[in-house]
Parts: sequence; C-alpha cells; structure tokens
Amino acid sequence: MLAKAVLSLGLWLRLAAGQDTPEPGPQPSISNTKGDLLFLLDSSASVSHYEFSRVKEFMWDLLHPFTFGPGDIQTSIIHISTTPTMEFPFDQYQTSGTLREAIRATRQLMGDTNTGRALSLAKEKLLSSQAGARPGVPKVLVWVTDGFSSDDISEPTRLLKDAGVTVFIVSTGRGSFLQLSAAASAPADTHLHFVDVDDLPIITPQLRAAILDVLQASRLHATDVTSSSFRLLWPKLLSQETGYYSLEYGPRADPAGKRTQQVSGALTSLVLSDLTPETTYEVALIPESNVHYFPPQSTRVTTLAEEISPVQVLISDSGPRSFHVSWAPVLDSVASYQVLYGPLPGNSVQVLQVDGRHNSTLVEQLAPNTTYLVTVTAVYRSGKERSLSAKACTQEEGSQVPHLRFEAMGPSTLRASWDAAPGAVRGYRLRCRRRGGRSSALSVPPQVRSVLLGELPPGSSGRVCVQPVYSGQPGRSLCRTVHRPPGTEAQGYRHTESDRLQ
Repeated sequence: MLAKAVLSLGLWLRLAAGQDTPEPGPQPSISNTKGDLLFLLDSSASVSHYEFSRVKEFMWDLLHPFTFGPGDIQTSIIHISTTPTMEFPFDQYQTSGTLREAIRATRQLMGDTNTGRALSLAKEKLLSSQAGARPGVPKVLVWVTDGFSSDDISEPTRLLKDAGVTVFIVSTGRGSFLQLSAAASAPADTHLHFVDVDDLPIITPQLRAAILDVLQASRLHATDVTSSSFRLLWPKLLSQETGYYSLEYGPRADPAGKRTQQVSGALTSLVLSDLTPETTYEVALIPESNVHYFPPQSTRVTTLAEEISPVQVLISDSGPRSFHVSWAPVLDSVASYQVLYGPLPGNSVQVLQVDGRHNSTLVEQLAPNTTYLVTVTAVYRSGKERSLSAKACTQEEGSQVPHLRFEAMGPSTLRASWDAAPGAVRGYRLRCRRRGGRSSALSVPPQVRSVLLGELPPGSSGRVCVQPVYSGQPGRSLCRTVHRPPGTEAQGYRHTESDRLQ
C-alpha cells in the first residue's frame, strides 16, 4: 500500500509540474482544415497547479488529431494573469511534435485573474500578422476558466465576436451561467460547457467536432468519405441566377485523369462517386459569377481502403420450411447480391437475386429437418464478385402434445400429464394461469411428462398450456381450462372439451 501511495503521489507531482502529459487515445487525423485557434488559459493564482496541468492535457487531447502548418491549423496560448501574455506566435510550431513539447513546457504564471485584459489581447493577436495570424481564415477562441474574473469581460467578448471570432468557453468552476452564456458564441448549448477539471475528456470529442464545424463551414471540404465516394460541401456563394461552379477533381498522382463538370449555382453539396480506393484526390471549386468575384476553393481528399462484402453471413428465424439470411456490410460499390442455397448432401441449387441496397432475404419452400449450404455473392459495379457461405438447418415440423389430462391429488393440487409430442423433443414448457391468482411457468426435460399444480382449491379454475420445445424453435401449445368443483374434498375434476391451439 505504501509503495502504491508513493507511486500515485509521484505521478501527481509530475502532472502538477507539467512534466508528463499522458498519450491521448488514437484519433483519426484531421487535415485540409485551415484556421487560427487560440487558447485562453486561466494561469492565475485562483487555479491550482494540478488543475493547470489537467487543462494542458485537455488542450493537447483536443488538438492532436489536427494537421498543423501554414495551410492547415495554427495555434497559440494566451495566459490570463495580472499581465496577459502570449506564450508563442501562431506560426512558431508547425508540427505535432514541436507543438506538443511547447504545450508541455508551458508554465503557470500565477497573479490576478484579469480576464477582460486577456480577451482584449486575444482579439489583437488573432488579427495580427506579426503574431503569426493569417487573414481570411476562420478564427476560434477556446477560453478555459474557473469562472472568476477580476475585471469586466462583456465588452471585450463583444468586440471579439464582432471581429468574426467564434468563442467557445469551458468553465471548470462555478461561473455565472448568464455571464458566460452571453460571452460565448451562440448557441450556448454548443459553445459553452460546464465540467469538472477531471472530467474534461468527456467533452473533448463534442468540442472538437464543434470547432471543426466552424473551421470548415466557410470553405470547401469533404464528408462521408468511403472507398469509392465522398460528399463535397461548400458555403453558399451563388444562386441559380448569379452563376455556376466549375468543379475539377482528379487523382493527385495522375493529373491527366482530372475530370471537370459544371455545377448549378443553387447547390452547396455534391457527391462524387466511382472513385478509386486509397487514392488522394485534388478538388477545386471555381465560382463563375456574373455579379461578384469569388476566389477558387480547393481541398484534398483521400478515399478509404476498399471495403469488401460480405464479411459476415447470418442465419436466423429458422423454421421447418424457411429461414432468414442476412449479411454485412452493405456497400455503394455493390450492384446486387445472389443468394444460392441447396440441401446437403445434394446437387440441387436455387438462386435468389437481391438488390444491392438490401442486406437480407427470406428463403422459403424448404424441407423440414434439413441442412442447407447458403452462399451469398456480392456482384460489384466493377464486375468483380465476392462470395461467403454458411450452413443453415431447418427445424422439424412443430407439433403439439396429443393429449393433456388432469387428476386430483389433494384439496388444492392437480396432476397434469400429457403424451409425448412427435419428433426430437428437447423438453416441455408448462404454464398455469390461475383465475384470480398468480401465474406460474416451468420447463421440464423430455422424459418428464407430468407435473403437480398447486394453489387450485375447490371452486377455482385455471388455464394450463403445455408446449413442446424443438431444436431452435418451440412447437405449438395445447391449452385447457380446468374447473375445480366446490366442496371440501375434491374427488375429481372437469374441464372444457374444446382444445385451443396457440
């Protein structure tokens, strides 16, 4: 216990000193995203060293999937203290490795919490080329605070937002919701977070996605990337009346393969399909306007590795004369599926054709208690085919027990007995629903064909059902209603003669 406590204390001291930032979990890289991202960190004495170290971890966890450089993301830090200070220029660290080391090396300044002054400095630096900021790119401020400020923040945040800066606020303390929601960009539910400093990882994916939406909203970018397609999105620049777009795209390694098409000025998205897997495409969108000049926008998109289908075939809902076949995944590159099935052993084969948009079908008119080989073949639009097989077994014809009898065994007890159901029975399920009383259910092995039913005193009645169970499916239930005659000593019983199948 002592060694464990010493180890935990040592880890805490290293974190508090900013000497160790745990590796964040693996994240898909984010490229072709351009913007200046500034962190406003509370570096004053109102924040403990431990809290400051956790905020640095949070900052790197938020940043590390991005690509950094002059054509991608640039970032910096401003300290909230007595005299606000910029840690480094936006353009100083252009790789993940150097930026991470710079974050690790960042030290808390202590002093007063002059947040208003720090917000004013943030506006100045986000618009300053001398600080490494770039004109014409999205500007984002992530302000991490314990909720306390020594000076006014309302006017500096208003000026920041008026300058086109999107303000996200993360409060790790007990700040005023009204004050902070007014300071954050609208809507507050996506731009303002209240969270304990130890729970910052919980909001990281959501905050990163919101930042990404801001960075990509004003430029051409791709979503829904697959092995053979992706969707392009761009801001609304034109209309049907004011012009059109010229779209150029092609493999980066094969400029001769560039394609060009004209796109309506009313559109803001388009899906490009029939692409090559694992290929980087250069895409340019050129607004052709008869009213204003808009500069071309470009992006770079890499298609995913080719997916294959099917990689899994499942058999379900097997009955005596049918079963359900499903497979995964469903891909845009597949035109249709062929489902071949036939009994084993045997040479007869049947074929079902299924549209490529579907991933299941019902196979019917089969023989009971028979094993079938099922093969699902994906026919790709390219002409290629891929198959995967599975075995399926139909069940025996579901049957019911031939007879159900009752015998009085005592004042409140009956014996229910039945004859064996045909076929390979795995067991029996029995249910007794007492009128005005409780219901009971039990399962018995196939060799047991009688049970005692209690809590059926004279004058009572109950509904008793016996159901055989076969491999993979139950048979049909045979049910009868039992009436106990009134009296102190039941010498027999009577029941309705009409059998009801369920």
